[in-house]
Amino acid sequence: MATDHRETWRVAIIGAGIAGLAAAIRLRLAGHEVGVFEAAEAPGGKLSELRLGAWRFGLGPSLLTMPHYIDELFELAGENPTDHFRYRRLDVVCRYAWEDGTRLDAYADPLAFANETERVLGVPAERVLAFLARGEEKYRLTGRTFLEKPLHAPSTWLNAEVGRALTRLHRLELTRTLHEVHQRAIGEPHLVQLFDRFATYNGSNPWRAPGLLSMISHFEHGAGAFVPEGGMPAIATTLHALAERLGVHFAFNTPVAEIVTQNGGRRPRASGVRLESGEVQGFDRVVSNMDLFFTHERLLPRAPRPERTLGQEKSTSALIFYWGVDKSFPELDVHNIFFSDDYRREFEALEAGSIDDDPTVYVSISSRYDTGAAPPGGENWFVMINAPFSAGQDWDLLRARLREKVIAKLERMLGETRAAPVALREAIVEEAVFDPTTIEARTLSHLGALYGTSSNSRSAAFMRHPNHSRHVDGLYFCGGSVHPGGGLPLCLLSAKIMVGEMARREP
Repeated sequence: MATDHRETWRVAIIGAGIAGLAAAIRLRLAGHEVGVFEAAEAPGGKLSELRLGAWRFGLGPSLLTMPHYIDELFELAGENPTDHFRYRRLDVVCRYAWEDGTRLDAYADPLAFANETERVLGVPAERVLAFLARGEEKYRLTGRTFLEKPLHAPSTWLNAEVGRALTRLHRLELTRTLHEVHQRAIGEPHLVQLFDRFATYNGSNPWRAPGLLSMISHFEHGAGAFVPEGGMPAIATTLHALAERLGVHFAFNTPVAEIVTQNGGRRPRASGVRLESGEVQGFDRVVSNMDLFFTHERLLPRAPRPERTLGQEKSTSALIFYWGVDKSFPELDVHNIFFSDDYRREFEALEAGSIDDDPTVYVSISSRYDTGAAPPGGENWFVMINAPFSAGQDWDLLRARLREKVIAKLERMLGETRAAPVALREAIVEEAVFDPTTIEARTLSHLGALYGTSSNSRSAAFMRHPNHSRHVDGLYFCGGSVHPGGGLPLCLLSAKIMVGEMARREP
C-alpha cells in the first residue's frame, strides 16, 4: 500500500463514529496499521440504526448533504463509490408548513425554489436567487479555509485564498446576525423564518449567530440534498466495510478506559490505550473520536484540560420521538417542517433552558425512499424538536408535556389539508423517545449537545479545539466536538484535517 510517510505507525482510534471511520480509512491508505476501539456493538455512533418492531430508524442525522466527501473515501481506495454506496438527489428538500395555512415546497434547484417562493409568498424570484448567490459566494470565499483546513496552523493563513477572502470581508456580513441578514435581504416573514432555521444545523440561535452562516443555504439549494439507499445508517456500514477491506482492525464491545501516556520531551506522549478489561495495548499515535469533554474527563484524568474550550457555550440538543406509524400520510414528504408561530420566543425559551409550548416540529420519513424501513401501509416517523442541552431539567415532565403538544400540533396542521380530522395518536404503534440525557448516555455527547459548541458568536469557529492536542504529543482528535464542527459533512472533514495535521506535525 502506497504511503507518503517514511515510517509506518501503529495508530489507535477511539470510537467508530463517522469521523473515526473516515480517519481509519485515510490513515490505512497512508500505510499505517490502524486499530479502532468501539464501546458499542456496531459502528456508526449517531448514524446507528434503531429498530422498533417492524420499523427501522436512523438514530440521528437524517439529511445527507455533500456526499462527495463520502465518495472521496472510496475513490482514494481505488474503488468505484457506486459499487458500494448509492444515493439520489431530492427534488424537494423540505416541505414547510406555517400555522396560518401557508405551505411551501423548497426545491433543491435554486430557480425552481425561487419561482415557488414568488408564487406562494410573493417574493420576487430575482431577490431569492441573488440571496442564494451571496450564500454560494460566502462558501467559495471561506469554505475551504474555515471548513477544510486547520485554523490553528499558520500555513492556513498564508495562502492566496485567504487573501482574496480578506479583501471581500464586507461581503461575509460578519457584523450582522443571521436573522438581520435574512431580514435585510428577504424581509418576507415566512421566508425569513425558513432561512433562520439553518442556524439549527449547528445548534445555534439565528438572533445571535453571525451572518456568515447564511452560506448554509447553499448546501441544500445549490449543492443539493440527497437520500442514500438503505437509509442514513448505510453510510456507516459501507464505510466500515471499506475500512475492513483495507485491513483496519475493529474491536467492538471494547470500551477504552484510559489513553496511556509516557514521559516525552516537554510534554507527555500518547503511547497506547488501556481497555476497561485492564489490557494495555501500545500504539505510536492515538486518535480520539470521542467527545472532547469525555476524552479529557474519562481518558486523560491526569492531563491538563483545555478549560477555555471546554467552557464554551454548548449547542442545542433535541427531543426526538421515533414513531412506528401504521398509516400513510401522502401529504408529507421525506423532510417536513411545521413552524412555530413565534420563532424568536422559541429560541428565547431554549436559551433559558426550556422548550416553548409551540415548538417547531421536524418530521422525517425515510421509509419514503427506504421502503423496507416500515411495514406495508406504515411509515417510520423521526420527529424532532429543538431542546436545550441538559442542565438539570425535569426531562420526564418535559417529554410528557411536549409529546402532547407535538401530537396536537401535527394533528391540527395536517387536518387543515383534509376533510376529516387526523388521528395521529391512534396510528402510533411503536415509540421510543430520546431527550438530551438519553443522547448523552447513548452517544457520549456532553450534556446532550448535538454539535458540541454553538456558533453564537463571530469567534466561535476559532474557539473550536484543534485536531491535535496541545498538551499530549501524539494525540489527535476528530468528530463533531472539534474543528470544524458538528454535522455529517464537517465530521468527515475533521478526519481529513486530522490526518493532514498528523502528517504535517510528525512526518
